[in-house]
Amino acid sequence: MGEVVTTSVGDLSAGLETQRDARHQKTAIRELFTRIAARYDRVNRLISLGQDRRWRKEALALTALPPDGTLLDVATGTGDVALLARQLYPGRRIVGVDLTPAMLALARRKSAGAEGDARLHWSVGDGLALPFPDNACDAVISAFMLRNVPDVTQAFAEQTRVVRHGGRVVCLEMTWPRRFPMSWLFKGYFFGWAQLVGRVLGGDSEAYEYLPRSVRGFSSPETVAQQMRAVGLKDISWQLRMWDTVAIYVGQKE
Repeated sequence: MGEVVTTSVGDLSAGLETQRDARHQKTAIRELFTRIAARYDRVNRLISLGQDRRWRKEALALTALPPDGTLLDVATGTGDVALLARQLYPGRRIVGVDLTPAMLALARRKSAGAEGDARLHWSVGDGLALPFPDNACDAVISAFMLRNVPDVTQAFAEQTRVVRHGGRVVCLEMTWPRRFPMSWLFKGYFFGWAQLVGRVLGGDSEAYEYLPRSVRGFSSPETVAQQMRAVGLKDISWQLRMWDTVAIYVGQKE
């Protein structure tokens, strides 16, 4: 006789509440990025002191994308990673997916009329339920996505599912420095300069108050690495940049 599994009303209620919270967070994130889409690139350049393009380039190099490969850029936003990948790796197929149609509209506008568009594709999709089959691409990359999703492990599970065996999952993300004095300086920078730039140029003080809170509350690199291992990725490593405030994570699908 098979094992009888019982589920309490409390367990069901907790599960439903978690689902509602996840839906609410995704809706809130979509609305936030819709509001700031038009100014997103300019504000990013200023907040990162112009370093974000270099970080994206480093992350792309770690994908080890083969000459005829397909790269999936999850949470592509306005397409910075995907467009840089097309420039650095001509001949590859690049797919950018994002939850926010307003961000993708800007990505399409930025790529309009450029050579190579036949191998560049944009798609609206949820990073927690990617609209692609198993083993569909040769590498997956995301930039500044993880702290905005309600379930980081599920995000990694989806990225692992769609990458081929032997392919890499690469994630670029902010991280809060743990050591003094950088932790103190970063707090002043993010809760001061970043919010000021967001209010003045971004025109949305609420959105740019969310940014430092999301970074400060995000997991340590060690915890992110554990989440990557939990979904079956191996050879996990990470590199820290900009005085331990930016991390680039790499894992390989078995």
